[in-house]
This record gives sequence, structure tokens and C-alpha cells, in this order.
Amino acid sequence: MARNWGLSVPEGSDTPAPKWKGMDVGSPFSHEKSGILYVAKHLPPPGREATSSEQLDEIAELITAAGGRTLGLFSSMRAAKATAEIMRERLDTPVLCQGEDTTAALVRRFTADSPTSLFGTLSLWQGVDVPGPSLSLVIIDRIPFPRPDDPLLTARQRAIAARGGNGFMAVAASHAALLLAQGAGRLLRSVDDRGVIAILDSRMATARYGGFLQSSLPPYWPTTDPARVRSALERLAAADR
Repeated sequence: MARNWGLSVPEGSDTPAPKWKGMDVGSPFSHEKSGILYVAKHLPPPGREATSSEQLDEIAELITAAGGRTLGLFSSMRAAKATAEIMRERLDTPVLCQGEDTTAALVRRFTADSPTSLFGTLSLWQGVDVPGPSLSLVIIDRIPFPRPDDPLLTARQRAIAARGGNGFMAVAASHAALLLAQGAGRLLRSVDDRGVIAILDSRMATARYGGFLQSSLPPYWPTTDPARVRSALERLAAADR
């Protein structure tokens, strides 16, 4: 963050770094006791299609275990809408999708009815505050890397690479890490909240940059075991009835 704001300079630079102070104020949450970070390592890496059949099966199983109560964060509106249509056919609980009403109205309906799930894209990654039992599962369909044709981010990557740095890690991976942290932050909105963050992108567990992305998140209890996660969601659902 300091580097992006111009408060620090690359190693070996002749430019003096400006003076600044930072403070880590900590968190009121006990992340490792309140939340599980589940990475679906067994799924194939996401491809060009909106949502794979393996991902759809995983989503249906997770939402069923949670009894609804799911916020689905998707990398595109096309993926959110397509998944919502399929889940309405496969699930016994309601599914709302961004674009069917105003975002504020959808969030109110989602909050008021615990069995309901809400699917959407970027504005839901950053702007949903639903404390309590209406939200016990956050599903993220894939790592939110920026579009490869974004001219500003592409220029930043090239500039960093020209100085001998790693443009991908400094720009694309850092961008994804910020969005992941914002999306995961939808889960715990009060100190009494409990639940699961499910990332359905196996690259979080298998790619070299996966460790960097996971370290950017709060210290949730990590697992790649789908059966353990479903069991935890079922216990939470039973406790909130």
C-alpha cells in the first residue's frame, strides 16, 4: 500500500523515501475460531466457461449443507446469472441474483429470510453488511484477477518488469489479494458470526502465488476437505434453527 501511494521507493533507488507512520489496530474478530477458509483443491482449475459442472455440484452441496444463507461472489455477471438459474432448479431454498431488483432491495430480502441465497458480482464483494445467521457461507467462484486487457494495469505491470520487478505479483496478484480480502470480509460482520469462506478455485492451493493470496487473508482456520466443511455448515444450520 505504501509503495502504491508513493510512500516507499524500490530498493536501490536514489530517490529518498518520504517519512510516514503506520499503525496496525488489529481486529475484534477471532478469525481462526469464527471462520473456516475452504479451498476446493480437488476441483479442476477454472476455464473460460462461466461455471464448470464440478463447480456447480460443489455449490449445490455447500448451499444445501448451509440451509441457504449463502452469499455467492462471482467474477462476472454472466457466471452469477447462469449459476443462479441452475441452482433454482437444483435447490429447495430461494436464490436471488443481482440485477433482478436494486442491490439494496435484494440485500434486504436476503437478510430477512435465512434460507435465501444471493448471487452477484463486484458491488456485492465490497458493499454487503449482513451480520447474524442469514449469512454463514461466502462462495467465491474464482480468484479475482484483473482483466488482461486492462490498459492501466498492463502498463503498471510493464513498468515494474522494466525495473526488474515481478509485474504479475506486484499488480495482478496484489489486485486479486485485495478483492479476496474484501469478499472474505463479508462473512464476519459481528463478533458472534460464524461461517465458511469457500474458494472454488484450486489454484489457491496449487499455484505458486496461492500462498501469497492466502497470506493476504485473515487467519481463518484452513482446510481443503469438502466433507469436513459440509459437516461444519450443517452444524451451524442446526444451531441457528
